Amino acid sequence: MVKRMTLKQFVFIIPLLVFIGVFSFYPIITSFMYSLFDYRNNDQSYNGFFISEQFNGSLFQEDCKYVNYFLDADKMLMDEADQAEISAVQEDVTAMMEKYADITDTEKISDSQMTEIKEFNRDIRERIMAVYDSDKYAGVEFYNAENMPAILDNLDSTIVTSNFVGLTNYINLAKDGRFWADVGHTLLFTVVSVFFEFILGLCLALIMNQSIRGIGAIRTMGLIPWAIPTAVSAMMWKYMYDGDFGVVAHIFNKLGLIDTQASMLMTPDGAMASAIIADIWKTTPYMALLLLAGLQVIDSGLYEAASIDGSGKVGTFFRITLPLMKPSIMVALLFRTLDSFRVFDLLTILTGGGPGNGTETLSIYSNKLIFSQSNYGYGSAVVIGMFVCVAIIAFIYMKVLGADVISDKTA
Repeated sequence: MVKRMTLKQFVFIIPLLVFIGVFSFYPIITSFMYSLFDYRNNDQSYNGFFISEQFNGSLFQEDCKYVNYFLDADKMLMDEADQAEISAVQEDVTAMMEKYADITDTEKISDSQMTEIKEFNRDIRERIMAVYDSDKYAGVEFYNAENMPAILDNLDSTIVTSNFVGLTNYINLAKDGRFWADVGHTLLFTVVSVFFEFILGLCLALIMNQSIRGIGAIRTMGLIPWAIPTAVSAMMWKYMYDGDFGVVAHIFNKLGLIDTQASMLMTPDGAMASAIIADIWKTTPYMALLLLAGLQVIDSGLYEAASIDGSGKVGTFFRITLPLMKPSIMVALLFRTLDSFRVFDLLTILTGGGPGNGTETLSIYSNKLIFSQSNYGYGSAVVIGMFVCVAIIAFIYMKVLGADVISDKTA
């Protein structure tokens, strides 16, 4: 029978709900919103969410000032009688600046105002370029004849077109070979590293669960790799994998596991294997710690009863230990799988996603898109793709392992 939550009980979990909403749901919703736009920080025409055409008033004022400034300089090269044409252009530019001086941000304006600005931009371009291209001034070397077209192009960009792309980023993502290659890299890293971490972690947990002299020191030493910051351990392994003086690379070469010492980080397969080894060394103690917690809640009386019944250690392990550890195993595997799938710092420092993107994961790919290329729209689509993969993994774990980690059944 399931008991209904009372109002007082609900009040106590409100802080938790707020925490989950702020730090879990809000980033996901924000990333999804970004993915619906072609949002780019390095282009002022795309550095906002523009559903429809809008007008960048501050940029318009700035570009108009440049137009007048350049025309002032070039006008001095003309005869006084010929300066009237340029002066007329400057008067029109100044008048338009004054008319839209109140618009200091990017905002929606009326259709008639938008049409007026577009016509003004075309008219100013034609009149200015007519002067520069005129045969009458063929002998005049204007200072800004080459710079003016760029300013006029920038003036056209004050009309900000809509950058709403809907699901286009997701359609492109489905066709992106690099994205699917990174999914493969991420899955390979996750499956192999978690598999060995579980096997080694279970062995380490069984050792740490023994009541023997010095077990406290054994537990402490066993957790040292996990206590080292990931950035530090990645740098340490990078030195040991170095093709010139790396001790691990030298040993592997002597054992015949690799052709040359440089193979560890200079080939895609070697770099992936190197990253997996470093991750196993780093996080196996964490897996052991989670499994140890499951071992210590098993009633010792069950082992005594099994011993009396004549069950050996192997039979006891598979009939008592593993079944009772099922919830702990699911938690450990789920935590480590999701953590490995989102791996970023280890690979960034160790390989940078190379060589040839051979160790590039989804986290590294999205980071490159967002922070290196300032492509927040498509980068956010990659993040949402990674979120979907993580959700599928969590669902599979729940269904396959079927452990009641949180049970609502009452005795």
